[in-house]
Amino acid sequence: MSSTRRPALTLGALLLIWGVGVASAQASDDTWITTKIRISLMTTDGAGRNAVKVDTEHGKVTLHGTVESEAVKEKAEATARAVGGVTEVRNLLQVVKESRKESVKAADKDVKDAVERSLKVDKILDGIKVKSVANGLVFLDGNTTSLANKLRAIETAYGIDGVRQVASDIETKEK
Repeated sequence: MSSTRRPALTLGALLLIWGVGVASAQASDDTWITTKIRISLMTTDGAGRNAVKVDTEHGKVTLHGTVESEAVKEKAEATARAVGGVTEVRNLLQVVKESRKESVKAADKDVKDAVERSLKVDKILDGIKVKSVANGLVFLDGNTTSLANKLRAIETAYGIDGVRQVASDIETKEK
């Protein structure tokens, strides 16, 4: 191999390795942004909660799915824009008027017991507790190791009949 080709190949290899590292870091940032937006949507009243799907690529966020009003569509977009690292938001949410299902009414004590049981079953959510329940509003508290686990706890609470809304004071050790 010629002496001029070796440095060129070395430089090429270094650029390739650097590019993979940058792509990996960007994917990590996008995952973090997506998770933060999903948590914000699920804990902000009137922002679409589970109906809004979120995709992030290089800080550019796409919201899609169906929501029940223009106000919810706008609130979901504003919620996404407020998350750090978001450079652009494409709001593809569709407003679809559906007959609203009657929400399940349950006693707060029953809701609290059911959420606590669900959290206890999932060992990953061990540090998360139900601080209170008032009129179907579940307030979660505690510590976990990642944003993904925080989101998992919020989704777990929403899976319980009688839960109208979830608020969170869950702290994570991740950025």
